Amino acid sequence: MKWNTLSAGLSATALVLALVGSAHAKDVKSIAILTPEQGTDFGWNQQGIDAAKAAGEKAGIKVVVAEGLGYGDVRPTMRELAKDGATLLIAHASGYNTAAPEIAAETGVAVAIVDTPKGLKAGSVADYTLSGHEGAYLAGRLAAKMSKSGTVGIVVSGEPPSWNSQSAGFAQGVKAEKADAKVLYAVIGPAAYADAAGGKRVTEAVIAAGADIIFGQGNGSSFGMLEAVETAKAANKVMFIDVIGDKSKIDKGNLLSSVVWNMVPVYSAMIADLKSDTYGTKSYKISLADDSVRLLKTPQIADDVWKQIMALRDDVISGKIKVEPVFEAAQVRALMSSVTEPPK
Repeated sequence: MKWNTLSAGLSATALVLALVGSAHAKDVKSIAILTPEQGTDFGWNQQGIDAAKAAGEKAGIKVVVAEGLGYGDVRPTMRELAKDGATLLIAHASGYNTAAPEIAAETGVAVAIVDTPKGLKAGSVADYTLSGHEGAYLAGRLAAKMSKSGTVGIVVSGEPPSWNSQSAGFAQGVKAEKADAKVLYAVIGPAAYADAAGGKRVTEAVIAAGADIIFGQGNGSSFGMLEAVETAKAANKVMFIDVIGDKSKIDKGNLLSSVVWNMVPVYSAMIADLKSDTYGTKSYKISLADDSVRLLKTPQIADDVWKQIMALRDDVISGKIKVEPVFEAAQVRALMSSVTEPPK
């Protein structure tokens, strides 16, 4: 486990404005984010940490990072962070959804959890079940346009709501672009987020079944997916579409795109709600409209194809194309041409 802090001081002007603000405004001096893996995955963990730091700097408050905590019991770490003065604990993993509200009740420190829209508690617990389904829809349209085999694959490290909504959006995009395209769907495991070996094994199987574009969702396991794509001995060059982050720095020519998430507006809104005593009254979202969800442009995408995708983006934002989130795994599976479950 590694902890670090980011500090930023309020300017004199900002401090005066804060002091003359609402008498009921909460004094937010520091926040903390807890992640199961290190913030070096170009995905869920890294984007969360980077966003928390950016939001904290913007608000002029200290940010404490507790990373690499795993998926076990994080209550002791949460208690320590609360004791150290954190005003908000961002529990950045679905596996922390039970512990975090318990710690909030025990310590009085507000927490943020994921994948629990019904878990809101005024002043105490807020949810950020983020969904990049709109971006995933565009990724599906892109995949169908560029696939030479007519078969694409989705490989997931589990079936949490955020993954489900993107899987559904991607499949809907593929079918909207090419109705006869095949969408293969494979699950590495029930919570195989860090399983890189499993990611490689399952992705290799999907490629062997004919997929030449893989839409991968998996945190650490995505590195195994990417390795399978890079080393594939297939009739067509196999390409990879990532989620949440940007792996361009380690790309060997197989990264087609990514559904990139920007969580800075989410964490900034949490801080603002804490200060105004409205925290825990609503969930937080990301979307194409404010660019908190965007599709990554890489050299693998021809300019004319990208222009078509951007026109579709405009149609989604305007409402001409409607992409509704689908959070239930059973509904997601119903959209697929075939489903491969993990071994028992």
